[in-house]
Amino acid sequence: MKTNLNHRKANVNLRIVAENGQPAVNQDVKIEQKSHKFLFGVGGFEAVELAGGKPDGSAIEETKVSQLREKLDKLFAFHNYATLPFYLGRYEQKEGKPDETRLKAAARWYAGRNITTKGHPLCWHTVCAGWLMNYTNAQILEKVIARIERDVSAFAGLINIWDVINEVVIMPVFDKYDNAITRICKEYGQVRIVKEVFTAAKRANPDAVLLLNDFDTSKDYEILIDKCLQAGIPIDVIGIQSHQHQGYWGAEKVNDVLARFSRFGLPLHFTENTLISGEIMPPHIVDLNDWQVEKWDTTPEGEERQAREIVEMYEILFAHPQVQAITAWSGGDDAWLHAPAGFLRVDNSEKPAYNVLRAKIENEWRTQKTERTDADGRLKLEGFKGAYEISCMGKTARFELGGESALELRLG
Repeated sequence: MKTNLNHRKANVNLRIVAENGQPAVNQDVKIEQKSHKFLFGVGGFEAVELAGGKPDGSAIEETKVSQLREKLDKLFAFHNYATLPFYLGRYEQKEGKPDETRLKAAARWYAGRNITTKGHPLCWHTVCAGWLMNYTNAQILEKVIARIERDVSAFAGLINIWDVINEVVIMPVFDKYDNAITRICKEYGQVRIVKEVFTAAKRANPDAVLLLNDFDTSKDYEILIDKCLQAGIPIDVIGIQSHQHQGYWGAEKVNDVLARFSRFGLPLHFTENTLISGEIMPPHIVDLNDWQVEKWDTTPEGEERQAREIVEMYEILFAHPQVQAITAWSGGDDAWLHAPAGFLRVDNSEKPAYNVLRAKIENEWRTQKTERTDADGRLKLEGFKGAYEISCMGKTARFELGGESALELRLG
């Protein structure tokens, strides 16, 4: 699929200078892109256990350490963005005892590999803390705000992107079970709740990138976004979930979603993408969580289908100028709902989707070339935006492509 990707590229005039300050005249320069500005993400919850150990503080078994490391090494060989779990019902099972140490260990593990992290979510009616139910609605709201201020502040510099509130469209009418967040959303209204949590997050880290995230791609989500923006809520990014357990949306729906949500002029993140490589979930299921199976196998035919669908969807999204991130929700199979939705099978072997997407990102959407400097040590470069390393005369230098139009690089 041929698309215009000029918006993903930038031009820069480079002047290469040797250690002695003299221009590197008429020299071959190897130029290699090390990472993308675009966020190619995958759910990275496994790092919590790998880096932080078990919830009780004990170490995990060596066999499992090896399996988790192999899995994450494969997934982040070509992904540069990981989501970490902050569901209050798990992160703070007992009031006042957050799982901060393990989550910080996971965030540092990713930071050491130059992988950007996002926290998900700060406020949600599902996986909500039971202890919140002991309080009045006014107190619940106070505690939710305090939680957000505490965690966004504590992780500033490690995690600077947050799904602030999740699935607000359904939040006030959610009736699967009683919970504290639905209670306060019913009383105070959607816009008031969104404003309170976003204001708290922005106050805690003014530099944070804050997302409103939802699975509902209907007109209802558009209406909610409109109301929130009119209320002056500091939404930085619109998050769109795309769990496709019941079959691929198809290019027409993907383009329709892009057209409708790009009208707000905000960046778009496809925050939770799922494509199945086995039997498709039946169409009569309304809530995906109602499809409870003990085993959900991947199949050769399904894997080929998954690979085709992933390539098409990623090509459409990467070609759209407002899309800044795509996160595959399950890196490996047998995760959420036991679905065969990963790039890797349960034994960490690579599916066709893994190989085709890796080839797309590392070869087709990555810049690697050799250019020659002129008599003043200069050369012109066009490439995909991101971090680069150059090699010349046995020395190296690094730079970011996508900002300055002219740079002088000193080899060292």
